[in-house]
Parts: sequence; structure tokens; C-alpha cells
Amino acid sequence: MMASERNRSSTPTFILLGFSEYSEIQVPLFLVFLFVYTVTVVGNLGMIIIIRLNSKLHTIMYFFLSHLSLVDFCFSTVVTPKLLEKLVVEDRTISFSGCIVQFCFACIFGVTETFMLAAMAYDHFVAVCKPLLYTTIMSQKLCALLVAGSYTWGIVCSLILTYFLLDLSFCESTFINNFICDHSVIVSASYSDPYISQMLCFIIAIFNEVSSLIIILTSYMLIFITIMKIPSASGRQKTFSTCASHLTAITIFHGTILFLYFFPNPKTSSLIVKVASMFYTVVIPMLNPLIYSLRNKDVKNMFEKLVVTKLIYH
Repeated sequence: MMASERNRSSTPTFILLGFSEYSEIQVPLFLVFLFVYTVTVVGNLGMIIIIRLNSKLHTIMYFFLSHLSLVDFCFSTVVTPKLLEKLVVEDRTISFSGCIVQFCFACIFGVTETFMLAAMAYDHFVAVCKPLLYTTIMSQKLCALLVAGSYTWGIVCSLILTYFLLDLSFCESTFINNFICDHSVIVSASYSDPYISQMLCFIIAIFNEVSSLIIILTSYMLIFITIMKIPSASGRQKTFSTCASHLTAITIFHGTILFLYFFPNPKTSSLIVKVASMFYTVVIPMLNPLIYSLRNKDVKNMFEKLVVTKLIYH
């Protein structure tokens, strides 16, 4: 009998332990994550609305930023509501199909964000290093292809990994020492040989991280060289400030990924892995709109116009 047939004959369930060993802080954790998710939803959807309403923001940079906000909102929504649910209910089980669906969508949006940030780095490179050719190089067609390619590759990676996860065999009930159905925890819950699935995940993860970092590091190396050639200090500072928000975002995002996947012995430090996973899936989607809005006068002015002014008026 094939592994997939065995899976269909019985319905496995997973028990997400999450932060259950810290029972005394379940309520404070719920309140913290609820606040984070609220800020994430308001921040990212607010960013999308502001970009759409303000004609000054109908530029290529904000086109990428609106899609980054959409990805962050979706990424957080895939993970956080289930995390909040498991903090307040005693039943910590999640069905096999629910776990696979969560992994599938989390993979899509995680990979998409990786290459969306790389596309934004390339956009900054063209803007700083080839300003006279910017509108020619960064055409609407190219921008649409970069965004569509990010989504498409995210879907392809997710479908490949999900297909091989579905071919594994699982016990009827398995404990998972995490709050999210990550590839590694799903594989660890299987009693069949996960070699192919693990190798594919490793190859895809290495390819995505290395290729995106090559694009980002090459772009910023050339940006740095160009900035150093600017004669005035004020000119260098002004040019660098246009890249500061994106540099902050990619440093936090890729720094967390590298820490999470290259931690030497995660089995002995499950809490650290959980915290890193939580930061990657829950906190970063909240930080991105804050990073971009706090350093952007156009976004702050539009926010004040839409929110502050209307509150005072009413």
C-alpha cells in the first residue's frame, strides 16, 4: 500500500504544543500576539489603502511596497489566528489537512516575500545607479513580471514541497513542539523515510536564500560605490536615506531566516527556535509597514490627512 493511500485510510491529527509549557503566561501571550496582529492588519492594509488613494504614491517603489504589504498581511493571517486560538482553548489539535494547508500558504508567502525584497533591491539599484534610464529599465511590464514571478515561484515551491509531504505516512496522533506547521516539524512527525522531502526542502531553501541574497548584496554593493562617488556629504546622506528603510527590512528578514535555519542544534533549544519562528512569521509582518511609514514623509502626511484630520473634524 502506498504512503498516500495509508494517509487516506486514516486521518492523522497533530497536537501543536506551542507555548503550552508556559501555562502561567498564556493570557499575556494572547494579549501581546493579539496586539501584534491588530497592528499588522491595520498597518499593512492601511499602507495599501494609502498608496492607492494618494496619486503621489503611484510610483514603481510603492507598487512593490503595496505588494509587500499584501504578502505580509496574508503571511501573518495564515499563522497568527491559529496561534491565538491555541492560546485560549484547551484543544490544541489541528487536522492533517489544516496543517498542510497552513504550511502550503505560509510557504507561498514566505518565498514570495524573499524575492519581493530582492526585486525592491534591484529597483533601488536602478534608481541610484542609473537614474537617467530608470523609467526605461523599470517599465510597467518588467515590474509586473518581477511581482508575478515572485508569486509564481512561491506557488511552485509550495506545491512541490506539499506534494512530497502528502506522500509521507503519519501516526493518527502526533505531538508537534511548535505553534506552526513548518516543513521540519511535519517531517519529524512522519514515520516513513523523509529523505526526498528533506532534500528538496534543503535545495529549495538554499537556492532561494542564496539567489535572493546575491541580488540584494550585488545591488547594494553597486549602490554603495555610486554613493561614495557623490562629492557632497549631504548628497550622499540624502541618497542613502532612500535605501535605509529597505536595508532595515531585509536585514531583519534575512537575519532571522539565517538564524532560524542555521542554528547549530535546534533540538536542544526548542524555545529559541519557537521565538525565532514567531519573529519570522508574526513580528516581521508588523514591522515592515512601520519601518516604511516612519521614514516616509509622503506616507505620514497621507496618514495624517486620512486619520488625524478626520478624527479632529468629527
